[in-house]
Amino acid sequence: MDFDLSNEQQQIADNLARLLKDKYGFEARKGYQAQGFSADLWRQYAELGLLGAPFSEEDGGYGGGAVEVMLTQEAFGRALALEPYFASVVLAGGALRHGATAAQRAELIAEIAAGETIFALAHAEPQSGWNPHDVKTSARAQDGGFVLDGEKGLVLNGDAAHKLIVLARVSGEQRDAKGLGLFLVDAAAPGVTRRGYPTQDGRRAAEITLSGVKATALGEPDEAGPAMTRVVEDAIAALCAEAVGAMAEAVEMTNDYMKTRKQFGVAIGSFQALQHRAADMVVALEQARSMMYLAAMATGESDAASRARSISAAKAQVGRSAKFIGQQATQLAGGIAMTYEYKLGHLFKRLTMIDMSYGDADHHLAKLSEGESLFD
Repeated sequence: MDFDLSNEQQQIADNLARLLKDKYGFEARKGYQAQGFSADLWRQYAELGLLGAPFSEEDGGYGGGAVEVMLTQEAFGRALALEPYFASVVLAGGALRHGATAAQRAELIAEIAAGETIFALAHAEPQSGWNPHDVKTSARAQDGGFVLDGEKGLVLNGDAAHKLIVLARVSGEQRDAKGLGLFLVDAAAPGVTRRGYPTQDGRRAAEITLSGVKATALGEPDEAGPAMTRVVEDAIAALCAEAVGAMAEAVEMTNDYMKTRKQFGVAIGSFQALQHRAADMVVALEQARSMMYLAAMATGESDAASRARSISAAKAQVGRSAKFIGQQATQLAGGIAMTYEYKLGHLFKRLTMIDMSYGDADHHLAKLSEGESLFD
């Protein structure tokens, strides 16, 4: 199997790595965090083609796919980037790609690619847990459109979004995959209330209340269940790549620290027991990296059962590797790893949040052992 990148993909990776190295030092990140993210860098991402890279040319993008998302997310994981790439491009863009009509995709994805409009996907609800089909928010037909009522929680970058894509129930029971629709809403529309807040990993999310909000259906208004499954699978693959980037940065920081931190007059990296622990971290990283590749390739599989197994296997291994590397890095770095001023602790927090997103390692391991798909 060929894992070599094309010239275009390698150029994306190289250009982004240079940009983040120049603009995303840890001190600079603290400044971006105060304002949520860097609007200037968001424009530069658009200029580099990152925001349109995952989408086909027919849909207003630049003809890429899962590999471009993987490369971008891995680089963002290293830098702990705050910009809403995952929220706007992966989640909302994925909802458009899998659930909207061709005309809607061409119009709205072009807005994402240009960096003009930030989208957010409002799908989770307080009772949903890890089941994206558990939806109470209602959508009722009215005057040729739809009216939405309900509450959405943990909408990533929802307080900064210009447009919302809302998952709502047109028919069926609360946890049915059937009867769900995706709806486009202006974030400033009457009846939309947003409460933004910082998350544990320094990012932003929002609680959103919808009260009599007028909305436009994306695609068929009651057939979004399969589309949401695909969106979550793509999201998990993207998060696996981000986690690998964060783990790689943690391993490098730990190795550098062990070369400079001295005890008994010598660098602690000379102690054989610590060398073994550092080697185990590298093994865990490479195990996660191989599963990252599997997840990226699996998103394009046509067989739903095979795709679900691959995604769950990747999420389980990445979660276990992330926990191990985070714990080892924190112990080996000692007290400094617990300080706000040092990047390592922030990497561990982000890795923990990734593990808890869309099912943790234990959840996906149970799904695999029971032979169930992601949302059975």
